[in-house]
Amino acid sequence: MATIYDVAKLAGVSPKTVSRVLNGDAPVNEKTRTKVARAISELGYVPSQAARMMRSSRSGLIGLITGAISATPHGTETRGLPDMLIVQAIQREMAERGKILMIADTGGSPSTVPMLAATFAQHRVEGLIYVADHHRAVDLDLSGANCPTLLTNCYDDRGTPCVLPDDAAGQQALVARLIAAGHRRIGFLTLDQAMPAGRLRLEGYKAALAEAGLPYDPVLVEAGYVIGREMQSAALTEALEHLLTLDQPPSVICCGNDEMAMRVYGLLRSRGLRVPEDISVAGYDDHRSIAEMLHPHLTTVELPYIDMGRHTAARLLDMIGGDVPASDDPLLVQGPVVWRSSVTALTEL
Repeated sequence: MATIYDVAKLAGVSPKTVSRVLNGDAPVNEKTRTKVARAISELGYVPSQAARMMRSSRSGLIGLITGAISATPHGTETRGLPDMLIVQAIQREMAERGKILMIADTGGSPSTVPMLAATFAQHRVEGLIYVADHHRAVDLDLSGANCPTLLTNCYDDRGTPCVLPDDAAGQQALVARLIAAGHRRIGFLTLDQAMPAGRLRLEGYKAALAEAGLPYDPVLVEAGYVIGREMQSAALTEALEHLLTLDQPPSVICCGNDEMAMRVYGLLRSRGLRVPEDISVAGYDDHRSIAEMLHPHLTTVELPYIDMGRHTAARLLDMIGGDVPASDDPLLVQGPVVWRSSVTALTEL
């Protein structure tokens, strides 16, 4: 295998001159540069990346920790892999910026995170990203990475910079569209209020009503999903039954996510109700395998996983470059309302 000394000998220059040509860290005249380039090509010389890293303060490496690889869905499970979509977007963005993304999987055990962070430090990564499987709080020790760190789809109490979906704004935008379409009695089957997404989406629902001058009526809000509760199907059936038997039932039902909306479709049909002719339905997440397979296609809000990945990569590189100060304020990324045929417009939009 050719060395830098072989290149220098064939080109008739010093090894230091070859190094200057390779690293571009000092001026070299064009004639000498051409001779070195010809010698490199003739010998098939490949510079040592490890040696170049030792000479440079930049390794070109970015570390990423996730559980997406080991968390493969089983059988016909309808849940997606949001963390994998985020990882793919980060990978594409980093490649475009000339960075190499090194990925480590937790194997489903958060206790491995400190060890993985320390391992990335040994490889001199310039920055470290942790990607969670859903919007939630985490308690992770990433200090061993000894570099700028960023959380995605999660947050902590340490004030670590993070990128999160703007669940409140997404739900507010959806309900505002429903109101613009003439709906005034808007039911809401929520996620568990112990979940950040559950709390924030309810806040967005209330904000849209307030903005339109409509009163918040708690009888129109039912928990469609509760963490740890057995017989979730029975709970959803009970919650839906409550909304449908109100003296003034809703004209549209917002569901905490698309999977819940899919179940609501079936429950409504079992009662002989048609979507959207008899009652409209909307979801949240824009899981295409659900939203576009249902009939009619489901109106919903996109969880912006790809955009979150792009913002994650851009923000971390800014932190590494010192272009912007690291902030403990979350960077919120809003997804668009995806209007499909599951909602009947009662007035012209």
